[in-house]
Amino acid sequence: MSTAANSKAIEAGQIWDFPGGIHPPQRKELSNQTPIAKLPLANTYVVPVKQHAGAPAELCVSVGEQVLRGQPLTRAGVSLGLPVHAPTSGTVTSIGPGRIAHPSGMTDVVVRIEADGNDTPAPPQPLPDYRQAARADVLERLRNAGIAGLGGAGFPTAQKLALQRPIDYLIINGIECEPYISADDRLMREHAATILDGAAILMHLADAKKALIAIEDNKPEAIAAMKAELTDYPNMSLRIVPTKYPSGGEKQLIQLLTGRQVPSKGLPIDIGLLMQNVGTAYAVSRAIRQGEPLIERVVTVTGEAVEKPGNYWVRLGTPVGEVLHYTGFQQSDPAQRIIMGGPMMGFTLPDTDVPVVKITNCLLLPSVQELAPAQHEMNCIRCGACADVCPAQLLPQQLQWLAKAKDYDGLEGQNLFDCIECGACAYVCPSEIPLVHYYRKAKAEIRTLAREKAKAEVARERFEARQVRLEREKEERLERHRKAAEARKKAQAEQVKAGGDNPQDAVQAAIARAKARKAAQQKAAAEQPSSHEDNNE
Repeated sequence: MSTAANSKAIEAGQIWDFPGGIHPPQRKELSNQTPIAKLPLANTYVVPVKQHAGAPAELCVSVGEQVLRGQPLTRAGVSLGLPVHAPTSGTVTSIGPGRIAHPSGMTDVVVRIEADGNDTPAPPQPLPDYRQAARADVLERLRNAGIAGLGGAGFPTAQKLALQRPIDYLIINGIECEPYISADDRLMREHAATILDGAAILMHLADAKKALIAIEDNKPEAIAAMKAELTDYPNMSLRIVPTKYPSGGEKQLIQLLTGRQVPSKGLPIDIGLLMQNVGTAYAVSRAIRQGEPLIERVVTVTGEAVEKPGNYWVRLGTPVGEVLHYTGFQQSDPAQRIIMGGPMMGFTLPDTDVPVVKITNCLLLPSVQELAPAQHEMNCIRCGACADVCPAQLLPQQLQWLAKAKDYDGLEGQNLFDCIECGACAYVCPSEIPLVHYYRKAKAEIRTLAREKAKAEVARERFEARQVRLEREKEERLERHRKAAEARKKAQAEQVKAGGDNPQDAVQAAIARAKARKAAQQKAAAEQPSSHEDNNE
């Protein structure tokens, strides 16, 4: 399809399709029936300094310091990391390693804050008329507010917007296709105006002329709420897509809405598109209009094992245990899992001390009967079901074999990093093979090797630079010696010239002059009267 024909089809509202995909039970009714509630303040908060893709920011608080709600705990610094902020007012009690939200249960630097119960805010710095401000200043405000993608990737929003290339469409992703999760659904129902205001700010910063608001057709209330507010935004259009998992994936949604395909290892901006989540758009509006940093988000708490399922405004850094206590969860069976995220892309938490972070959209508490524990892995029967449902058109079976063999070159050749870890392959696998587990592990190992290779390359460059420096210093030293030798030769030549053509004559002349000086000194001493003779006179 030509570019003009493609643009015409997009404007007409055509919906395309993407390969693969599955239709698991939705189970969203467990949590989407009640308005978003506010979780009470916790006594202690655990704030990881890194809650985004990229380098961490630099600490700017110390143990014992009193902090206010919204006060920065880190600053961007030379690493351009994204700041994190105090979720409430209180005292910094410690800074050091703590368990974070990660499938491996790894630790990282966290800031622990003992709340004082006052929730005293730091002075906000709103920018109501952002259109009159310089683009760089608005981006800096988003960066300082700690805004990152809330759809799951956690990529710094300002950094994404800073990539200045022509944008045909801004896409606001309200799909939320994973089962159980309804945080974006309730946010759109209750805060449609703020989301669209944030989308307008994003359009302004991206210099995009049009925006597409995408919602899955299983969210009629959210569709109605957004449609009612869109009358004030003529450059934004609503797109309703069929329910299919994982239609909320970035590349999949782009293909649904535009028919365009993001190239392997490429970015949406390479084909004139930019995507942001509805939660991110909401946070952008609050950051610019009210001057509020990102210190809380909507979290779906759901599953048959929780007494009060629903959606809650949760401060970032709240320990998961506090959320579960308030919502009435008690772990009665050791096999019962606590999952951060949904059933497809989430991971089981090692304990409840793990804090809620920017990308935490759900805490799933299923009963053992509702979501059975992982079964024993069996041998692959080569049925091909995994390849049929892969939305990235990969070969999951082949990737698994290569991952087990640690054939990293082969994995990259099979485009492992195009895998969005949606879990569709594992969902349909009759052999209960945890395919995504193998992919995640292989990706982590490849990244580790890449970091080690980069370190080795830096060390090699430093060694080579040192060798070049030593060689240069040697050449400079030799040059100095050469010049000194030339100077000696020149002086000798001048001496030769002064003493005659024969060098021996010059030497003899110099000796004669020295003898003459010595004789003159001896004669002068002999002619001088002694002090004894002076006294007699």
